[in-house]
This record gives sequence, C-alpha cells and structure tokens, in this order.
Amino acid sequence: MHQEIEIELKNLLTAAEFATVRAAFGLDDGAFFRQENYYFDTSSFALKEQAAALRIRAKEGRFTLTLKQTRADGSLLETHESITPSEAEALLAGAPLRGTIAVLLSEMGVNPQEVRCFGSLVTDRAEWPHEGGTLCLDHNRYLQREDYELEYEVDHVEAGEKRFLRLLGALGIPRRPAPNKIARFYARKKEMEERR
Repeated sequence: MHQEIEIELKNLLTAAEFATVRAAFGLDDGAFFRQENYYFDTSSFALKEQAAALRIRAKEGRFTLTLKQTRADGSLLETHESITPSEAEALLAGAPLRGTIAVLLSEMGVNPQEVRCFGSLVTDRAEWPHEGGTLCLDHNRYLQREDYELEYEVDHVEAGEKRFLRLLGALGIPRRPAPNKIARFYARKKEMEERR
C-alpha cells in the first residue's frame, strides 16, 4: 500500500480540441496507452456521498485498487493497493473486499462487504511533463458515451491553474472545468437508468 496527495486540474475538450492538443505536442498513436477503470460503490452510493471513490485500474497487465478521498482543500488522498489478476477478477465477480482499503472504508462508516462493481471506463491516455507538472490527454469511453479531457497534475493549485490557463489560452481552448471520471460515469449511469 502507498498513499499520495493528488492535485488535478481538468478541462473537458471537444474532439476537435483533442486533435489540436495532439498536434501541438506531436502526439501520434504510439504516445497513447490504454487503461480501464472499474468503479465500485455500495447500492446506496455511500462512497459518492462522502466525495470518495473506489476503483480497480487495469493497466499494462497490472491491477491496482485505489481509494480516493477528497480533502478539505480540494486535493485527493489516494490509497493504492496492488492486487493480482485473480484478486481483481474475484472482486469484479462480487467477492468481499479485504485488506488495508477495506479497513479504511470501515473507518469511513462504509461496510466493505457491501461494495460492488458498477461498470467500467476505458481511457486511451498520453502523458508528458509540462512546466513542473504532468499533462494527460484522455479519450474516454463508457456507457455508450465518449468524451475527451486534458488533465494537469500539479503540486500547487494556484501556480498550476495559472500555467494551465496560459496553455489553454495559447491553444485557443476555453476553460471548462470537468467533474472527475467517476462523477461523469455515475451521471451517465443515472441518465441511462432514468430513461428505462
């Protein structure tokens, strides 16, 4: 297990703006890698209500279970646990959650035995260093929807926001703050359920 504080600035993009960023930074298809996130919560969305999220990320044959907890300053405390492919498969099939993250969930008042997988989101991502941070260009597919976003991972919100705004301005892209991927996933899931 390891923990980290993450500060991410996000901006939704149109398909044309996604192409603009690719061209500006010379990103060909080989610059992108694929990752898949599987999202978990309880049937009453106990994690969502606490502005927290639980996922398994599959990337390059490795599986990581991550609990994201929003802190008072808006940053995220991420707790990561590496898991085996068979452990990931068992959790996706509904096996009970165990380990450090299960203990953290209990401390939050969430029963780790009640979490279940709600679906997945596939991302094709390119990432590269930029002015003291890391830029991530994402093409996301989930629940019959596609979207595009540019993320800027930084150490300091204020300085990072200035650099991000300068970059967006130089590319002619308006600032469109984006909810995180899991929030967009759940909003889409709710929209689909309401149509039934």
